[in-house]
Amino acid sequence: NRQVQRLLKTFRDDGAVALRHKARGRPSNNRSLEGLRDLTLSIVRERYADFGPTFAAEKLAERDGVKVSRETLRKWMVEDGLWLSRSQRRVFHRPRLRRECYGELIQIDGSDHRWFETRDAPCTLIVAVDDATGAIQEMRFVPSESTFAYFEMLAGYLRLHGKPVAFYSDKHGVFRSTHASETDRTSGLTQFGRALYELNIDIICANTPQAKGRVERANQTLQDRLVKELRLRGIDTIEAANVYASEF
Repeated sequence: NRQVQRLLKTFRDDGAVALRHKARGRPSNNRSLEGLRDLTLSIVRERYADFGPTFAAEKLAERDGVKVSRETLRKWMVEDGLWLSRSQRRVFHRPRLRRECYGELIQIDGSDHRWFETRDAPCTLIVAVDDATGAIQEMRFVPSESTFAYFEMLAGYLRLHGKPVAFYSDKHGVFRSTHASETDRTSGLTQFGRALYELNIDIICANTPQAKGRVERANQTLQDRLVKELRLRGIDTIEAANVYASEF
């Protein structure tokens, strides 16, 4: 073919040396600029030391004008001891199969955490996650897990998404009474349970945290990303955090 003919002509005219690639010995076009690695890691250590590579890459581009691919940054952070690889962090749990329909089952949970780090006292974030899609449906910062706090969450959820078939929760006293009967659905209902009964919404209590893994994993992600977003924006009150929550 023509390529072979061109190579043969080049060999006859200039010898074997002329056949080597013209870019041989030159730096790759994809090679990072000299010093970019050191600059990037110095910024990460100073501002994003507890960020994951994906989130750190987003913030480096957004706030510092440093554009590095997340995989390159991951490699650099692992090499520098700023990040553990997935295999070093992985813990396996057998997943429960997702429900098939959106709105069929909503996982709810309250996450007690230092959401404002040392800028204010710890508080609770109530999160509602759709089991079928894994999408966060509702987030609300409250002083602590209480019946009133979950009523606020329920009202917000119903306004935005309508009535689900069932909520899936842990065995917190808001949801489960120790005097409930196994056969009578209405016996021993809590205040929150009675409200759901009147709305014809079921409440299912999980036996283990792993059973409601969607919302547990959402909480882990929020404790990583949301805490840092609040820090970067200087948000340190429940009121301001709830305003930002819908944007997040």
